[in-house]
Amino acid sequence: MKLRKIAAVALAAVLLVAQAPRPVSAMADEEVKAPSAVLMEAGTGKILYEKNAHEQRAIASITKVMTLLLVMEAIDSGKISLDDVVSASEHASSMGGSDIWLEPGETMTVDELLKATVIASANDAAVALAEHVAGSEESFIQMMNDRAAELGMKETVFKNCNGLDEDGHVSSAYDVAVMSRELIKHRKIFDYSQTWIDYLREGKTQLVNTNKLLKSYRGITGLKTGTTGQAGSCVSATAERDGISLVAVTLGSTTTQDRFNAAATLLDFGFANWAVTTPALPTDQLGTVAVENGMFDLVDTVAGESGSFVVPKGREGDVASEVSLAEKVPAPVEEGQQLGKITYSLDGEQLGETPIKAKSSVDEITFGSCFWLLLQTLLRC
Repeated sequence: MKLRKIAAVALAAVLLVAQAPRPVSAMADEEVKAPSAVLMEAGTGKILYEKNAHEQRAIASITKVMTLLLVMEAIDSGKISLDDVVSASEHASSMGGSDIWLEPGETMTVDELLKATVIASANDAAVALAEHVAGSEESFIQMMNDRAAELGMKETVFKNCNGLDEDGHVSSAYDVAVMSRELIKHRKIFDYSQTWIDYLREGKTQLVNTNKLLKSYRGITGLKTGTTGQAGSCVSATAERDGISLVAVTLGSTTTQDRFNAAATLLDFGFANWAVTTPALPTDQLGTVAVENGMFDLVDTVAGESGSFVVPKGREGDVASEVSLAEKVPAPVEEGQQLGKITYSLDGEQLGETPIKAKSSVDEITFGSCFWLLLQTLLRC
C-alpha cells in the first residue's frame, strides 16, 4: 500500500512537470555571429530576439529590399506593369559591383529586371527599375526615404537604391526587418526570391541566387543578401514553417558563411520556441446592451476577428479572453460604435484587444419619432 502511494505521488509530480508552461529557451548573443541582428515574426511584427538592433550600419544590397518594395507597390497600384519594357540609361549602365552588364539603350521588361535584382542582386537592374518608377534615381531615393519614414524606420537614410557604399547611407537590423516584413506582404516577390537559377537574354546570361540558404534551410522563402567593404556580409532571411513566418536579419558578419549560419541560428531559435495562435471569439459572451431613451431598448453587438498572437510554443491553447461590455448606453447609438472590448492575455500579460461594436443604429426617442411610430402602428391596424 505504501509503495502504491509513493508511485501515485511520483506520477502526479511527473504530470505536473509535463503540464507546466515550457519556458522559451534563451539564446546567447555569442551564438549569433554578427554584430547586429534581429528576429521578427512577420505577421505581427513581434521581436523575438535582438542584438544591437538599432545600431546604424551600412547594409549593402539589403538596400534593395526598399527598392523592391516600391517597385511591387507601383505594380500593385497599376503605375507600372511586369510587361513594361525599360530602356537602360547611361546612369544605370554605369553601376559597378554586382550587375548584369546592361548596355545603354538595352531593353528588358520589368519582370526581367526584377529577376536580376532579386536573384543576382544586380545594381544596374535596380537603378533601371528605380528610373522607370520615378523618372530618376534621385526622385526614387526621395520615395525610399519617404516610405521609410512612413514605416517608422528611424535609423535609416538612403543615398542610393542599390546599396553601394556611400557615406551616410545607413540603416539598422530592426529597420531592415521592418521593410522586409512589408515587402513579403507582396507574395509575388517569392517567385523571384525562391528561384535558384534563371536566365536572361535568351539564355545567354545566367542568374544564380546569392541566398545560399535556399539550398540548405527548410522553409526558406528569401529574401536578400548584401556584401560591401563597409557593410561586411549581411542577409535578410525569410522562412515559413507550421503557420509561422519569420524574418531574420544579420548585419556585419565577417564572412559569407557566418551570415548564413547566424541567420539559420536565428530561424532555428524562432521555429523551436514560438508559435502563432488565433484564439476563437468568445461569442457566447457577446449579447445585447441596454439603450437609454432609445427607439429600441436593446442593441445587438458584434466583434471583429481576434487577431493572431505570438506565444511560446506549446502554449497556443492557454490564451485567455476577457469580455468587457457596457451595461447600458444613452441613445443615439451609431452602427459600429464601440461598446466594449475583448482582451486577450497569457499569464497576465496582455497580447491584444478586439473592440465590441454596435451591430446597428438606435435613434433617440423624440416627440416626432414617437408620433411617427404611433402613426405606423395605426396604419397597420
